[in-house]
Amino acid sequence: MNDIRRTILWVIFGFSMVLLWDQWQLHNGHKATFFPKPEVAAPAINASTPAASANGVPTASTAAVTATPGQVPSSAPAAAAVPREKIEVATDVLKLSFDTEGGSLVRTEFTKHADFVDSSKPFVLLDQSSSRVYMAQTGLIGGDFPTHKSPMKFSGDRSLKEGQNELTLRFESDEQNGVKLVKTYTLKRGSYAIGVKHEVINTGTANVSPQLYLQLVRDGNKPAGESSFYSTFTGPAVYTEAKKYQKVEFSDIEKNKAEIDKTSPNGYVAMVQHYFATAWLLADGIQRENFVRKVDTNLYAVGMITPLADVAPGQSKSVSTQLFSGPQEEKVLEALAPGLDLVKDYGWLAMLSKPLYWLLDKLFGFIQNWGWSIVALVLLLKIAFYWLNAKAYASMAKMKAINPKIMDMRERLKNDPQKMQQEMMRIYREEKVNPMGGCFPIMVQIPVFIALYWVLLSSVEMRNAPWVLWIHDLSAPDPFFILPLVMTLTTLLQTALNPAPPDPMQAKLMWIMPLVFSVMFFFFPAGLVLYWITNNILSIAQQWMINTRMGVPPQFNLPKFK
Repeated sequence: MNDIRRTILWVIFGFSMVLLWDQWQLHNGHKATFFPKPEVAAPAINASTPAASANGVPTASTAAVTATPGQVPSSAPAAAAVPREKIEVATDVLKLSFDTEGGSLVRTEFTKHADFVDSSKPFVLLDQSSSRVYMAQTGLIGGDFPTHKSPMKFSGDRSLKEGQNELTLRFESDEQNGVKLVKTYTLKRGSYAIGVKHEVINTGTANVSPQLYLQLVRDGNKPAGESSFYSTFTGPAVYTEAKKYQKVEFSDIEKNKAEIDKTSPNGYVAMVQHYFATAWLLADGIQRENFVRKVDTNLYAVGMITPLADVAPGQSKSVSTQLFSGPQEEKVLEALAPGLDLVKDYGWLAMLSKPLYWLLDKLFGFIQNWGWSIVALVLLLKIAFYWLNAKAYASMAKMKAINPKIMDMRERLKNDPQKMQQEMMRIYREEKVNPMGGCFPIMVQIPVFIALYWVLLSSVEMRNAPWVLWIHDLSAPDPFFILPLVMTLTTLLQTALNPAPPDPMQAKLMWIMPLVFSVMFFFFPAGLVLYWITNNILSIAQQWMINTRMGVPPQFNLPKFK
């Protein structure tokens, strides 16, 4: 029986090593050795005009449109009338590219944030290239009106000058069926939120009733540089006051299973990924129809449609919106729109994660170093849970004190399992030991530490944030694997201080599982590893102190794998 168990353990260990090697290959930019994944080709750039339904009323399902590159809606003027151009614009925090075809935003570079793969380059979120399609588009539907495929004329400055706090860009379409569309982008110094005013001018002889659509179109690929050892959400999201934050998986759109609040007088639509997001924001009180849709192979859209009141001949109507495209800085998101901070995804523990982030941010305000702020936060949590931990470690100390008696009894009664169990319960009663006493106080704390894990994993402030010496980026793995090694050693030391389980198989697993778990941390962000090391060291110190106080000298229970 022992041989069978040993064989099973070695099979599990060997398979774990295979998986770890595969992930190591992927982490270093190579193809997986044992379980290669098919490469996903970049989608064709599809972005033609939204179609109307049979009765002429546009719907969410027809709002996002597809066309091959270069295709122009049949009702649009010939592209040659206005030469197509990419307009490069720069502020102190952004480098943007606009396409004169539709005045769409097709590229955003964040000059204050480095790229995941090549830290010498700025991070790119929106892009229109062979490897990435991710754009912000707007236009009119409800008739033969200008769309994001219509040629537009650009006017305005292309850079934010010294002493200037605002930059205005104007894109104007030609007249199309008696309607002109003017898009005015307003960029502000230090801001990732862009004001976008849409002005509809009726140059015809009859009333028109267009509808404005705002959409984000993105391929379904994971962002470059994403870790294979932890998962973060990438995809569309819709927020309304009625149904709150609704994430939508690309796979659900593919299967027509996406469920969102389709009509609302408030909220926003967004595309979300680790650390960064893009969102269209429309003022509360304006009725809108939300939609998510697959628009082509591996290309998806999320957006909203809002009706405009009748525009009489010679008159104009305008709608002011905001386009946010930037890092998920919680305080900035909270100030922009209700619920926008939820794009920073804490999962089901948001009610614990948000106050933990608030406390971490306050500590950073005093310490001015995110690494030491993490250490201080874990220390405060340990102080808060001191008495719960004390109960757990006291119970463990009692278990350790009676462990020799338990082991002796098991040896005597190893051929009579039923009597062994009865004798074990008798010893626990006489010694007033609860074998679960060390588990419950620790289980109570688990949600808090999981919530803190998500805070550290989700906070963009950790990107490129140094700690000490060789740690220059708390969001990246330790380049020399020093922190993961320290974390492994502290985990093993903590395991050695715990009482050995009476069952030999449990005793072996108690050592194998921390080792396997520790190996994963070699690929985790340094900030997460620092948090775990701090927690381990403080736990060891408290356990050592309580054992000594209770007269149970700390001793190391080393593994026996015979």
